[in-house]
Amino acid sequence: MSGARSHRVGNVLVLGGAVLAALAAVQRFTHAVPGSDPAFSLPRERCYGIVRAGRNDCGTSQHACAGRARLDGSSDEWLSLPSGTCARIAGGRPKSEGG
Repeated sequence: MSGARSHRVGNVLVLGGAVLAALAAVQRFTHAVPGSDPAFSLPRERCYGIVRAGRNDCGTSQHACAGRARLDGSSDEWLSLPSGTCARIAGGRPKSEGG
């Protein structure tokens, strides 16, 4: 009987931990729980030099539209990525948006 009891306690602990983790995620990433941040923001940066042809996010001095990059890795084409990501990509040169 003590073996079954220890499994029940273990199950309760695992399920309780999962519920707490879910509530923490809801509080952090939504506005559904009191005490949540008033606005969710994800700082972004422009990452130059990593764009594949036809996959850029915005215009340059050569064109005015997204998706018009002609060459892979062009130095003036960029993608908008979460801040800190560009520095981890080989060949990426970051520039903060709005700064």
